[in-house]
Amino acid sequence: MSSAAENGDAAPGKQNEEKTYKKTASSAIKGAIQLGIGYTVGNLTSKPDRDVLMQDFYVVESVFLPSEGSNLTPAHHYPDFRFKTYAPLAFRYFRELFGIKPDDYLYSICSEPLIELSNPGASGSLFFVTSDDEFIIKTVQHKEAEFLQKLLPGYYMNLNQNPRTLLPKFYGLYCMQSGGINIRIVVMNNVLPRSMRMHFTYDLKGSTYKRRASRKEREKSNPTFKDLDFLQDMHEGLYFDTETYNALMKTLQRDCRVLESFKIMDYSLLLGIHILDHSLKEKEEDISQNVPDAKRSGMQKVLYSTAMESIQGPGKSGDGIITENPDTMGGIPAKSHKGEKLLLFMGIIDILQSYRLMKKLEHSWKALVYDGDTVSVHRPSFYADRFLKFMNSRVFKKIQALKASPSKKRCNSIAALKATSQEIVSSISQEWKDEKRHLLTEGQSFSSLDEEALGSRHRPDLVPSTPSLFEATSLATTISSSSLYVSEHYPRDRTTLYSSSK
Repeated sequence: MSSAAENGDAAPGKQNEEKTYKKTASSAIKGAIQLGIGYTVGNLTSKPDRDVLMQDFYVVESVFLPSEGSNLTPAHHYPDFRFKTYAPLAFRYFRELFGIKPDDYLYSICSEPLIELSNPGASGSLFFVTSDDEFIIKTVQHKEAEFLQKLLPGYYMNLNQNPRTLLPKFYGLYCMQSGGINIRIVVMNNVLPRSMRMHFTYDLKGSTYKRRASRKEREKSNPTFKDLDFLQDMHEGLYFDTETYNALMKTLQRDCRVLESFKIMDYSLLLGIHILDHSLKEKEEDISQNVPDAKRSGMQKVLYSTAMESIQGPGKSGDGIITENPDTMGGIPAKSHKGEKLLLFMGIIDILQSYRLMKKLEHSWKALVYDGDTVSVHRPSFYADRFLKFMNSRVFKKIQALKASPSKKRCNSIAALKATSQEIVSSISQEWKDEKRHLLTEGQSFSSLDEEALGSRHRPDLVPSTPSLFEATSLATTISSSSLYVSEHYPRDRTTLYSSSK
């Protein structure tokens, strides 16, 4: 795993109980890590920069650090140990690719004591986080370290093609040998920063078989929940705007295809949810109770590889959110089904699991007892498809914009036109009724007007002093041309009224 908050800080009551790993105290492991990395990275600065060659992925450098010190190494109070560095030039390239300078790398790991974290998984690995929250250091098994070393050429090719990835960012692979015991460690990016409180943390595989947090895990101050817990707590999923959703799903699809090509399965999406509405209420309390942490988080800007950078990359619109407000720590903005504003931190973890013989056997006997499609161990292709389907349909969703369709706009315009026509018809009808009443009371005057109009036909030289009835009729017809009803109704009434008046 590659986060701090996924494991939670060390429990206050257990700080005095030092852990051991392969019969070696964790304090000795932390000291050896800092001494070994300090020497190897410092020695690497003397080597000139050049392109990474294929043989660079298989180089292993070794140095012996006795407790009394030597001409090249400092003295220390730990047992004598040998420190090995795998593919130093290749990992130097990876660190440069993510903008990590050698001085910053050394300062983060070696300046202050490493912080030990609890482990929610069943691997039994030890987790350490640097004091500035930048890097996670994890102990790995021999097979995992060997698999990562074989994976490096393909990993190098993938990073060159797709620097925007949610896959783990590996910054170094080392081995400490002391008293016949080999302790292998890997340095990775920290997915969940400790300076940002995670109100919910989930480890999602897209599987439902025994994918619920144990009772012991739930009792922790910062538990890591699983798939069934997410379906119960966030049953309607998490909502993004269209651009962010498309970028996130595209990154997940590309990463899953890469893992499938390497025959990797049983990986997880580590998801941390920070609720902004809750953080406003807790901010004053956290500052008053934790003054040193507040100072550190104020000095720290963002991690070297944030969640937003992983899906959008530098120079995209999402970077404006990060640079304008460093308090977001590069989180991805989202909303819950309740409308709460969220910041999401995520990354794919536990990718050092190859679908080998043991995994095939494990899936075979689980499939006989349980539903084979629900267990976490599966074929890499099926695992990737199920993982993507779960993320696309149950976890991440797109906010649907509410826009009026063209047909509705057209219907609205027709309705408005009809209402306007009805107003015109009613006003003209009222005027025509008044005019009709006036004509009935003054029929004689109309008769004289008709005679004058008929006389003017035989005498073209005479011009009538008042408008004729035919001109009045044509004028009314012109006014009512906006409605077929009016244009058809008026001439009929005019003819009837004219004959009755005569």
